[in-house]
This record gives sequence, structure tokens and C-alpha cells, in this order.
Amino acid sequence: MELAENRGQLWSFTRPWKKKGLKSALVPTMGNLHDGHLALVKAAREHADRVVTSIYVNPAQFGEGEDFDSYPRTLESDLRKLETAGCDLAFVPDNKTMYPWGPENGVRLLAARGLSTILEGASRPGHFDGVVTVVARLFNLVCPDVAVFGEKDYQQLLVIRRLVEDLGYRIKIVPLSTVRESGGLAMSSRNNYLDTTQRKAAGQLNRILQDTADRAAVADTKLDLLEHQATVKLEAQQLRVDYLAFRRASDLEIPKAGDRALRLLAAVWCGQTRLIDNLPVN
Repeated sequence: MELAENRGQLWSFTRPWKKKGLKSALVPTMGNLHDGHLALVKAAREHADRVVTSIYVNPAQFGEGEDFDSYPRTLESDLRKLETAGCDLAFVPDNKTMYPWGPENGVRLLAARGLSTILEGASRPGHFDGVVTVVARLFNLVCPDVAVFGEKDYQQLLVIRRLVEDLGYRIKIVPLSTVRESGGLAMSSRNNYLDTTQRKAAGQLNRILQDTADRAAVADTKLDLLEHQATVKLEAQQLRVDYLAFRRASDLEIPKAGDRALRLLAAVWCGQTRLIDNLPVN
């Protein structure tokens, strides 16, 4: 596996690939890699000849008071894991490489308003603007044919798809189902913040969401009632609910009569740790 830390190093690998007609895939990450990230790398390998994984903790997508400074950074371990997973090139830029004039003075993008200001976007204003800004920069630098994103961040996946369609990127977006721990908790770097008692409580999130999604699949079920009941169950497990909602899977609009493909999305606080998850409802 090769390592690139700046634009010149990156292009010294990617441009010869293009000349040889090799297809490349990008897996954007913020590091502190777990099996969910490695599954993205392995999926990328199935869609391309070369796989680039970026490791960059993007300041533009963290709000005031969030965990940018404390976000776990484990570069040496991450590189070993990527090599084992079959990554060809690790792109590990610094702020100067990603934002030559600084995150505050560089060109910024605005995510699609309808998608980015609800649910996660309502709780974290500006978050998705930071996401599309850094992802667009990565797309422009790496020029991949394919990019792989996990469905755990389902709203982010839709925001990125809109970015690609709206700006005309010729990049195929490949989604990957959420990878979970043995107890059902969606894998996340922030799970490292949980102590033993909190991890047990957090494991109830997926169980309650799955039960709620199963009940929603029954005809004539009142979704708002299920949302309320699920919220009560989560709060009983000491999981403070930020949001829990059924939305249309295609665009996260509030479901209307006749909508059949839905998504149940939730964010909860377990102690000081914020967890997100979602499930399909058909």
C-alpha cells in the first residue's frame, strides 16, 4: 500500500492509473477505523482496480462544542488495517492540503437545503455543508470512478448522491449496509467513548428500532404513534432521544399515503455520546 500526504504525491499515483485505463474507487473516512470502514474498502475493491482511502478529520463538519479536538486519531493502526483490507493508496492530507487558504477562508459549498436542514441537519446546523465541501474537494483531488459510503449515515448518503447528481460528477455512488457489532449496535468510531454500562444500554437502540420498523410494516399502522412508543422505550433505557422519525427513503420527506419504501432514522444520547442509526421499512 502506498501513502500520499499532499496533492502532488496523490496525483503521482492517480494520474498514471487514469492513463492506463484503471478504474479507481474512493472511501472517505475520518480515521479510527473499525470493521465497518474495512467493509467499505473491501466493497470498493469489488467495483474498481485501485482503491484510495482518505483519512482526514474535517473541521468544517464539526459544530461549536462538538468533539473535533477529542475525535480519536489512530493513524498508525489505521494504515495497518487498510493494508490488510486491500487498500492501494492511503491519502492522509493535512489542513493545508485540503484547505490551502484555511477552512474559514476557502470556498464552501451548501448542501441541498431540503435534505440537509432536517433530522441530523436540524440538530447539527451546517454539518452537511461541511460534509459536501470536503467530499467535493476529495472528488476533485482523487477523481474516482466510484465512491463507497455506508448506510449508517443514511442522510449523509442522500446528501452526497444529490451533490453528485446536481454538480454532474461522473462518479458512481455505492452504498453499503450498516455493519454492526454482535449486539446490534451500529459500528462507529464514537462507540469508543462508551463505558461497559453505556454500551449495554446503547445496544437497545437497534433492538427497539427493529421492533418499531417491523410493526410499521403492518398495514394501517399509525406511524406517529409508533414514533412516540419507541421514544418512550428508548428513554426508559436511559437513551435521550434527539430525533426519531419515519421518513420516505428516497428523499426523507414525511411519508404520505401510498409511500411504501420508508426509513426509520434516530439519534440518541447515551451519556455524553451521540449515536445514530436507521433501518429500512418496506
